[in-house]
Amino acid sequence: MRLNGLSGRAHRLIQADCLGWLREANEQFDLIFIDPPTFSNSKRMEESFDVQRDHVALMKDLKRLLRKGGTIMFSNNKRGFRMDLEGLAELGLTAQEITQKTLSPDFARNRQIHNCWLIRAA
Repeated sequence: MRLNGLSGRAHRLIQADCLGWLREANEQFDLIFIDPPTFSNSKRMEESFDVQRDHVALMKDLKRLLRKGGTIMFSNNKRGFRMDLEGLAELGLTAQEITQKTLSPDFARNRQIHNCWLIRAA
């Protein structure tokens, strides 16, 4: 991080169970970029994570950390991923799909494994 000019108290590297950290964090952010794994059962985590099954619960944790007017940029590489728009609406969130705008040339031949959304408080 230092080589990129990102040092000092304003910039930190945290190694933790990310879901546990999200539940305990109390900071507020204007922009949250998250690109979770499709699936994880890491020994550092208390429970497994499946992006299809758990994305609404993840958004609930992220919404708490989002400043008013802020945006969550949510990306994943799960083939056939379906955003639970009703589940997000129950949390007071809206989602705008921007996959095509963010599709890397690396994925041009296989467009179905990249998904990207802008999520905001309604």
